[in-house]
Amino acid sequence: MHKDSKRREALLYHAKPTPGKIQVVPTKKYATQRDLALAYSPGVAEPCLEIEKDVNNVYKYTAKGNLVAVISNGTAVLGLGDIGPEASKPVMEGKGLLFKIFADIDVFDIEVDTKDVEKFIETVKNIAPTFGGINLEDIKAPESFEIERRLVEELNIPVMHDDQHGTAIISSAALLNAVELAGKKMGEVKMVVSGAGSAAIACANLYVSFGVKRENIVMFNSKGALRKDDPKISEMQRAYATDKQFDGLGDAMKGADVFIGLSSGDIVTPEMLLSMADNPIVFAMANPTPEIRYDLAIATRKDIIMATGRSDHPNQVNNVLGFPFIFRGALDVRATKINEEMKKAAVIALANLAKASVPEQVNIAYGETKLTFGRDYIIPKPFDPRLIAEVPPAVAKAAMESGVATAPITDWDKYREELLERMGSDNKMVRLLINRAKTEPKRVIFAEADHLDVLKAAQIVMEEGIGTPILLGNKETILELKEEIGFDEDVVIIDPKTKEEEERRNRFANAYWESRRRRGTSLLDAQKWMRERNYFAAMMVNEGEADALVTGYSRSYPTVVKPMLELIPKQQGVSRIATTNMMMTKRGPVFLADTAINPNPSSEDLARIALMAAKTVRMFGMEPVIAMVSFSNFGSSSDESAVKIRKAVAILHEQHPDLIVDGEIQTDFALNQEMLASKFPFSKLANKKVNTLVFPNLDAANITYKMLKELNKVMSIGPIMMGLDKPVHIFQLGASVEEMVNMAAVAVVDAQEKEKRLKQAQKNN
Repeated sequence: MHKDSKRREALLYHAKPTPGKIQVVPTKKYATQRDLALAYSPGVAEPCLEIEKDVNNVYKYTAKGNLVAVISNGTAVLGLGDIGPEASKPVMEGKGLLFKIFADIDVFDIEVDTKDVEKFIETVKNIAPTFGGINLEDIKAPESFEIERRLVEELNIPVMHDDQHGTAIISSAALLNAVELAGKKMGEVKMVVSGAGSAAIACANLYVSFGVKRENIVMFNSKGALRKDDPKISEMQRAYATDKQFDGLGDAMKGADVFIGLSSGDIVTPEMLLSMADNPIVFAMANPTPEIRYDLAIATRKDIIMATGRSDHPNQVNNVLGFPFIFRGALDVRATKINEEMKKAAVIALANLAKASVPEQVNIAYGETKLTFGRDYIIPKPFDPRLIAEVPPAVAKAAMESGVATAPITDWDKYREELLERMGSDNKMVRLLINRAKTEPKRVIFAEADHLDVLKAAQIVMEEGIGTPILLGNKETILELKEEIGFDEDVVIIDPKTKEEEERRNRFANAYWESRRRRGTSLLDAQKWMRERNYFAAMMVNEGEADALVTGYSRSYPTVVKPMLELIPKQQGVSRIATTNMMMTKRGPVFLADTAINPNPSSEDLARIALMAAKTVRMFGMEPVIAMVSFSNFGSSSDESAVKIRKAVAILHEQHPDLIVDGEIQTDFALNQEMLASKFPFSKLANKKVNTLVFPNLDAANITYKMLKELNKVMSIGPIMMGLDKPVHIFQLGASVEEMVNMAAVAVVDAQEKEKRLKQAQKNN
């Protein structure tokens, strides 16, 4: 991709449709004059007076308890340096977004226009009553040390400088597990640290608290090993200064057990690795280029235990594993500070989580058969749904035990349930989907690539490593559009109508005619249809010249689905094709079926649709909990539509007793666990979180998903085709670029699954 094009894309992302990445959303009703009178004057006076009586009531009547300030003065922003407070704002908004999606914490970003330590501290102290916690960000050392120390001492809310402590916490968890796997002891390992900034000092300090001996750590800055006789090093650095003489980094690494890299890329050579002790532990955390490349390191030492800051290698040291969950736990017990005990509790929780059995959802997301504790898995994955239920409770308990919690938790089971419920508002499933597709990319046909938005989607699929696009359409138009959007990568472009495709057209036509010549199709008809891109594309998939197909952007759904149903065979045992849409709701992903194919399915058809939906839900690593929805509840109506649902449920209960499915049931009861458990405790859905709705007809399903999408701005992925033998998926007319990218990812994952099932079947035979 052109640098200018990438730059334009980044700028558009931050500018459109609304500038920035976060906003304030009301949490109370405001429809009537009565609501407004309660929200503001005169009703607002009552909570004000209650807070005046007892300042702790501010947590009861305001958002303070779930509000964190992300504060910077812009003096050390990412790799950009001192760019000023205004220029740091996009980064601070981004941090706010991460707080929200990983731990459901609200954020105001605050950019302070001063480099003076005292003025900065005074500003933060003056605004602190607004917040339940303060995350300091991108403040240069050594000022950041003093700022954090003072604010921790002088404020009664949690304060943490994530740049200092985030990497320290995550890498400490990795180090504990790596040392165990290497058969070594924390008190005996010899460590070399490349980098002497705030992150390096914080890492070393935390390692020492876990048993690493300070005298066994040699720390390097850009000029060499920190020396006690160097008057220019800071007091924090002086704790790791040495009297020993080293002839560069390579000399220090001889016989070392651990290398910690927080400096710059490609400074460690294979020779340096070979000089280290047995089972060397190497955390090369410089980004985007590690101190030594992962593939080079593991090729050099088979016994190495390696971690980096990159998501495309095992053992990513990612700060998002820490700060959202640490603040979550601190806020939930109203801790007055984030102390060392809380940080260490987070470390231990993360280390232990890597040793626990990994949920299938995580294995699926990372394309693994089974992630298990070992050299390639010493720290949890960022997508692990257990993080929210494991790290905050550990932090909260440590706050209570160390005496800094002012609102202790008593019911830990209830607290964990509340934490898991918080994650429903996140679109993690989209990230899981994309991540899984990237583990094994496939060849995906974009059948309408001479449309600008379709080509943009193909470009993203290519650049993100989701798949390898095959572009169908007018070649000249596609090349012009590629130039316009800076799509530089070489990709296959095919125009089915051209002379150069005549041989392939004829081959496809013959194959098609062979399959349908007894159903009224002539060879001439077959040859004519192969000039039409959707027929041609379907045959490419059928003949193994592509792995998956996405189409439908410019034509009505019935027009596009017709050739797919004619050319693509059904899966073995499937008699009815159907679709489902995955809706990214605030309560988590909800699958709706059938949204595009069957106008008025029978009871038997509905049972089959439910089974196919269950298989699709499992494809995304979730266990299906299916409500067969209607306008009636469990026999309350004898209407034909309700009876049809009732019979479908009876079929499923008899033939698939282990499937969690029930109905007929109204949608509100299906989605409200308390209502359902109260009124219908006998239901198989009682006390279960429904994630799949099967509707009585196409009208209901299609109207529901489109209404959700437009009224509530719920992201929709689909319609996902179910029951075909090949990965073929059809966009809705005029789909957005994002929707097409997501559907392409679905097609890739579908191809992965179908390939896996085929290999298993061949193995069984």
